[in-house]
Amino acid sequence: MRREWEPEDLVACWTLVEADRDLIANKTGATRVGFALLLEYFELEGRFPRHTGEVPRQAVVYVAEQLHLEPSLFSAYASAGRTIEYHRAQIRAALDFRECTVEDEERLTGWLADEVCPTELGEERQREALLARCRGERIEPPASSRVERILRAARAAAEQRFCSRTVARLPEQAVQRLAELVEDARGDDAGGRGLLEELKADPGPLGLETLLAEINKLARVRLVGLPTALFADASEKLLLAWRARAAAQHPSDLQVMGEPLRLTLLATLCSVRAAEITDGLVDLLIQLVHRINARAERRVEGEVIADLRRVVGKEGILFRLAEAAVEHPDETVRCALYPVVGEGTLRDLVREARANQAAFRSRVRMVLRSSYSSYYRRMLPKLLSALAIRCNNTAYRPVMDAIELLKRYAVSNRHYYDAAERVPIDGVVPAAWREAVIDERGRVERIPYELCLLATLREAIRRREIWVVGAARWQDPEADLPQDFEVNRDVHYAANPAAARRHRFRRRAAHAAGSGAG
Repeated sequence: MRREWEPEDLVACWTLVEADRDLIANKTGATRVGFALLLEYFELEGRFPRHTGEVPRQAVVYVAEQLHLEPSLFSAYASAGRTIEYHRAQIRAALDFRECTVEDEERLTGWLADEVCPTELGEERQREALLARCRGERIEPPASSRVERILRAARAAAEQRFCSRTVARLPEQAVQRLAELVEDARGDDAGGRGLLEELKADPGPLGLETLLAEINKLARVRLVGLPTALFADASEKLLLAWRARAAAQHPSDLQVMGEPLRLTLLATLCSVRAAEITDGLVDLLIQLVHRINARAERRVEGEVIADLRRVVGKEGILFRLAEAAVEHPDETVRCALYPVVGEGTLRDLVREARANQAAFRSRVRMVLRSSYSSYYRRMLPKLLSALAIRCNNTAYRPVMDAIELLKRYAVSNRHYYDAAERVPIDGVVPAAWREAVIDERGRVERIPYELCLLATLREAIRRREIWVVGAARWQDPEADLPQDFEVNRDVHYAANPAAARRHRFRRRAAHAAGSGAG
């Protein structure tokens, strides 16, 4: 329980209601203060304090003031013995709670192993879930030592079940190839690096060589043959924990451990790393497209700025226009600006600016094409073949069709798509790029079309309209909800600080209704 309380929280949570006063009516002195604090504490925490020091000092003072007694009396309240046991029994009966039995402990252990431990890996969160479950079932939690024993047993059972379920789902071929990973890694101790060590390595800086190496690594992981739905019912936190545990194991450690544990560690490492590599490839795609565009625009902007500086008189014209506008803010353009800079001069400037804007776009396209075709285009076929791209939105069907078209022409040296080919334009090629993509004879040039497709694909992936099979961060957005949300809704809500207040409100309302009925 927290030690510091705001005044409004103290009033909301520690105020004695009529039902509370009925229970303490026949008690006096230290017994009266102690019983009242015990009652309020149990209402808030769903358990009794282990010792008097667990009760916040502010609460002791506030409750004692309501009883017109000295707070110091609480220190005289016996924390053990027949009296406090009798008081606890009274409080349990009044709040409709019961003590925890051996059968309850076994059932709670099974529930924790099945529902909580696979999704909540932190000991404190598991403890909170257990206490919330006890409260929901109106059971007084067992002693701290028994709680720890329940948690240890639940974690062990959850691990055993996870291993058994994973091994049962592995085909024989996958079992054999996972075993080969360990053998290869032991052989690599003398030099070189096998797949097991490569899975632990960082991809390094962005570049063509890095991209191709990651694609090759992903292909080798897929050859292990793990079933697609191997961990479909496992939480992300659980898989990440097992992946970290596997990455920390030396090949000799893996060799001597039991087969179920070894296979589970290797399978989670391969599965999670495959998703991470896939995410990394998508990230590389997004960064590459951004890099191509940003570099081209910076280069052309530099050229344009240098060209503008060579044009004499533009700065003076701009200054005179700004000065006239500031001095005559209420007059029309014709009266205020035309006398300073003639209408004909302004029209010439507008025509020149439009021409420069068109030239800027044309120059950007030219630089993009040159940079893409000379270096980045070599990455595209391998990258797209490594990523299984999907879409749930029919509005992006042109983009999906364009990707398939690009794959079919990956090894072709033709500059234009075949005239009989159905080339998606709408939804792929922006209006500003149409003249660069489609020539005067209606042919679609491949390089500018691919640039448009990449830019459109990048934005669609970032908006999650298009997703990638086998990815984690870039997966199907419909799979983003926590898998255990519906099953463990009470666990997710247990940390809500308003839960205790709602519980007290319901109890008070029920008491008021009962009193009114009487």
